Amino acid sequence: MDFKNVIAIDAMGGDNAPGEIIKGAIDAINERADIKLRLFGDRDKIEAELHKYTYNKEQIEITHTTEEISCNEAPAIAIKKKKDSSLVVAIKSVKNGECDAIVSAGSSGAILVGGQVLIGKGKGVKRAPLAPLTPTEKGVSLLIDCGANVDARPEHLLQFAQMGSIYMEDVVGVKNPRVAIVNIGAEEAKGNALVKETYPLLKACKNINFIGSIEARDIPKGEADVIVTEAFVGNVILKLEEGLASTLIQIIKEGMMSTTRSKLGGLLVKPALKETLKTFDATEYGGAPLLGLKGLVVKIHGSAKAKETKKAIFQCVTFKEQRINEKIVAHLAEEIEQAKKEKAGEQE
Repeated sequence: MDFKNVIAIDAMGGDNAPGEIIKGAIDAINERADIKLRLFGDRDKIEAELHKYTYNKEQIEITHTTEEISCNEAPAIAIKKKKDSSLVVAIKSVKNGECDAIVSAGSSGAILVGGQVLIGKGKGVKRAPLAPLTPTEKGVSLLIDCGANVDARPEHLLQFAQMGSIYMEDVVGVKNPRVAIVNIGAEEAKGNALVKETYPLLKACKNINFIGSIEARDIPKGEADVIVTEAFVGNVILKLEEGLASTLIQIIKEGMMSTTRSKLGGLLVKPALKETLKTFDATEYGGAPLLGLKGLVVKIHGSAKAKETKKAIFQCVTFKEQRINEKIVAHLAEEIEQAKKEKAGEQE
């Protein structure tokens, strides 16, 4: 049987592998019959997990690998030396066109290196950013970059804004998404050297809806759809949001269980509270795609469980169906061509 979507799964990557990763994979195919998953890793361990479930056997294929990459290994060295690791073999299946995308909860560094070195960037792409969706009061925003490029330059951030706009419009369905750059104030003159140099580039770009600077406190309010920053700041924002969310949930739970009265009140508000907190659960929105590559790589949390794995698989399908990689490359090619024409006009 031919399947429209073939996704590679690094079954050995992450704190909860292979159990939760495989459970998420099974949940995904049991919801959608048009997906085939190739599970990469130790065959015996994978099969032991698969025996727990009922599913269409045609939708699962196992590729046995003999090595694993840990988070403690130097990414570049691990990618080079461990050629039979679940991550490397899975990434190569995307490079060779055997799979449409890869989902991994493994080493972030190895995933970034493997994606950029083994698959490669699309034509015209200067840097490939990690771009997760983060929950906000108004829905979701795309945080770009959150961990791939800590030494980004202004021209890189400009491309991040363009890539993020395409992603939000075509994958999330936000029309004319609002783009903002992370800053320490709303005024155009504020910021460090990188922000000050990037701001006029974003302001002059005709293909994005740039609304100016955004302060960190306004990100959870949903004041912008695409949040542009370099990876160091982006990763700090992401980790702070995740930590704050889990801490608040824990405090609320403890408060609801502190007295008999609060327990009774908790029973009344629990259904509404559960639904509200669900919208601020980052795992509801899948993983962080590494945008701008020749193939799709999606990084999920190292602690990812079944739900996040399933959502990331569906995210890959949407990404492929909307031809996001092709649109990004075509968009950047138009920008480069336009810049050449403008430069030629100035010289004349």
